[in-house]
Amino acid sequence: MKYDLVVVGGRVAGSIASYHAAKNGLRVLMLERNPEIGTPVQCAGGVSDSFFKSTGIKPLPEFTCTRINAATINGPYGASFTTRNPIVRGYIIERKIFDKYLALRAAEAGADVLTASNVKGLIFHEGSVSGVTFRGPDGTREVESDIVIAADGIQSGVGRMARLDTRFRPGKLCSCAQYEVAGFDVDDETMEFYFGSTFAPSGYLWVFPKGDGRANVGVGIRRTRCSDNGPLHYLNRFISGKGCSKLEFNAGAVPVAGPIRRTYTDGLLVAGDAAGQVDPLTGGGIHIAAECAMIAADVAIEAVESQRTDSSFLSKYEGIWRDRIGKNLDRSLKFRKVLDGLSDDELDELIGSFDGKDLNSISKISLLQVLRYYPKILGMLKNML
Repeated sequence: MKYDLVVVGGRVAGSIASYHAAKNGLRVLMLERNPEIGTPVQCAGGVSDSFFKSTGIKPLPEFTCTRINAATINGPYGASFTTRNPIVRGYIIERKIFDKYLALRAAEAGADVLTASNVKGLIFHEGSVSGVTFRGPDGTREVESDIVIAADGIQSGVGRMARLDTRFRPGKLCSCAQYEVAGFDVDDETMEFYFGSTFAPSGYLWVFPKGDGRANVGVGIRRTRCSDNGPLHYLNRFISGKGCSKLEFNAGAVPVAGPIRRTYTDGLLVAGDAAGQVDPLTGGGIHIAAECAMIAADVAIEAVESQRTDSSFLSKYEGIWRDRIGKNLDRSLKFRKVLDGLSDDELDELIGSFDGKDLNSISKISLLQVLRYYPKILGMLKNML
């Protein structure tokens, strides 16, 4: 059978792109290499209210664990502040259930969904991607399509098959390790973040409450040398002595160096982690992946209807998503580099400077305003902004 669109990857970007394309009349096939959608878990599970608003998805009780109304930021030497800024409000979700919900939603919209199906190659016609070869439970198959969306995660193999550079060097990736724990003392409405070399050099440690003493506790760091301690070292050190039980362990990597240079070619678009569409400051990618997936689906629909799947036409995908979110990603990357330049003393002083202030108005902009009081940081900002 020939499809209008083949989507490779059944996580957030893949499922949302499949849903929107199928809902608008395209014949869609979504392929997921894992035998079960949603596993293994590769995310801490924090989702903002703005995600649900922009996607039209309702935060259903079946996949939401806790309602989040605040975030506490902790420095390396004890400084901290709590903010109830609207940008931190949202939910901690159960990713296994949520990802499967998104895939089911795509299937109900008309998309065909196949799991345990690993793409082994691309089909080309006159230099343009025109389908995939994949190995599934029933053996190897070839499927033709007008367009392919690569939403197959970091170091996208499908993107590389299409001769796009989707690789990220180790120093451009954030290595992450996370436990789901029980018996952990945490406020169910408040996310916690810990910064500094003791907790997570070149990264941060998080505690995301899931209710009834459960929490996702994880560490994400960027490693520049093989001899550097990994995230599990810092995670175990933080958990030690907390008296909690470890229910589940997950590990993975997140691209935090900004998007890849080009996210389209003849017959193919790249979305989500595969495209590096992740906030370089927070490592958050669910909302960004969803936005870019919807844009990719819209462009794919237009391309199929107009019978234009060439690179020149598909370039509008990159133009749209970079116009909508590209500047925010660039700003986050610059700000992350500023924070990387802070010593533990400076970081603790910065975090402490917010204590007792009207934290409802704190934003990235106000953080930059505070940083101007540090001569060392001022020079860095002048060079980067």
